[in-house]
Amino acid sequence: MKRKSVTSRDVARLAGVSQSAVSRSFSPEAKVSESTRRKVMEASRELGYRPNTIARSLITRSSRTIAVVTYSLENPFYSFMLEKASRFFQAQGYHLLMFFAPPSGDFDAVLDDIIRSQVEGVLLLAITMTQRQAGLVDDFGIPVVIINRTVDYAGISQVGSDNYQGGYWAGRYLASLGHQRIAFLGGLPESSTHQQREAGFLEGLRSKDQTCPASEVGNYRYEDACQATRRLFSSPTPPDALFAANDLMALAAMEILRHEFALKVPGEVSIIGFDDVPMAAWPSHALTTVRQPVDMMIEKATELLMKQVAQEDMPPEHHILPVTPMLRGSTRPPVR
Repeated sequence: MKRKSVTSRDVARLAGVSQSAVSRSFSPEAKVSESTRRKVMEASRELGYRPNTIARSLITRSSRTIAVVTYSLENPFYSFMLEKASRFFQAQGYHLLMFFAPPSGDFDAVLDDIIRSQVEGVLLLAITMTQRQAGLVDDFGIPVVIINRTVDYAGISQVGSDNYQGGYWAGRYLASLGHQRIAFLGGLPESSTHQQREAGFLEGLRSKDQTCPASEVGNYRYEDACQATRRLFSSPTPPDALFAANDLMALAAMEILRHEFALKVPGEVSIIGFDDVPMAAWPSHALTTVRQPVDMMIEKATELLMKQVAQEDMPPEHHILPVTPMLRGSTRPPVR
């Protein structure tokens, strides 16, 4: 026989509380005493009750769902960000709906799906947006926060780090170590992070009366960075230092230089990355890099999105957070 479904009325009867108290106990933002919530949860477990979130969303007109859009989780930096964001939204009683845009960052490919899914807000992880796309989202009235990318559009909230300053430090620091042929290994050329880090890097070199003799694109991916490194170091006059626009590409370059070109890092080539993913600090890598304040970035972005969901007329905010150089063993000692 089909088992009779358990209702909130059954739970209320067993717990000795009102039916509305049962509903409030399953809503993280609702006011209910801890003793009442505990009674409801114990009764729910005993009866095997599960709240019908779909029905509740129809009644409240709230899906309690946040869309998270990214193009890849290959970079550990974004896996870490996603975990932090997931834990935050879960604590607020929200569900996550993942969308993957094409590697090109074509937001149009997922925009219709996001709108149809009736999410309450959208968190964009490293998605490149055009002004037109930002305007479309703004017109639909969906709260959006972009993290680790920028778009020249005032109507969308954005949280990022000081990519330009990080690139500037990397260029100037490598030049100060006595390197003369400092190359750049870029990410996705159309992305704001690539452009800002490259611009800062070139200016850092200029501050030491140097220019960049060679550059390649690794698209922020490991295999692409391996191929780019092979092209850079097959030159008759290969670089003696490399700034990679993220750690994943820097680690790829390190592997290729050590195992295919038999070059010593940092004895013959110095390498600097960007992000400071956990594996950058592993002793086998000891990667000198630029640390992004990932905890602060996620904290600001998620809290900002929740405020915009709660307050429809809240104006967008733009935050650029400071970066920190992390000196390790992939760069030669300073010139004395």
